[in-house]
Amino acid sequence: MGHTGQMKTIGNILWFVFAGLWLALGFLVSGLLLCITIIGIPFGIQAFKLAGFALWPFGKEVVPGPGSGGFLEVLFNIIWLVLFGWGLFVGAAVTALVLCVTIIGIPFAWQSLKIAVLALWPFGRTVVPGRNEVPYSGS
Repeated sequence: MGHTGQMKTIGNILWFVFAGLWLALGFLVSGLLLCITIIGIPFGIQAFKLAGFALWPFGKEVVPGPGSGGFLEVLFNIIWLVLFGWGLFVGAAVTALVLCVTIIGIPFAWQSLKIAVLALWPFGRTVVPGRNEVPYSGS
């Protein structure tokens, strides 16, 4: 494992211990509650997506999904934004600002901002391995 891979792993472990586990559990419980009703299932699935991303975010990024931009997707995102997204976004953005107080907190602030973007507008977005990951080619 190269230097980048080691840093990603260390970042994910620290994130998991100090924030990821609790964020993921919160999103998981929210998703389960949303899935109680049939109309809440699409929103519960988005909460599960957030849970997975919040658990281990280093080395991943949020991108538009294939075929995104349809009417139902936009409608569901607006409903999500009004009911859940704005609060989740503000919470993650404030957390990112607080993390930027120290230099060591900046990489964690970046992860919090990635979660904020997904929390604001989750339908039609997917989580993929980071494109800027450079494979280790050392000797």
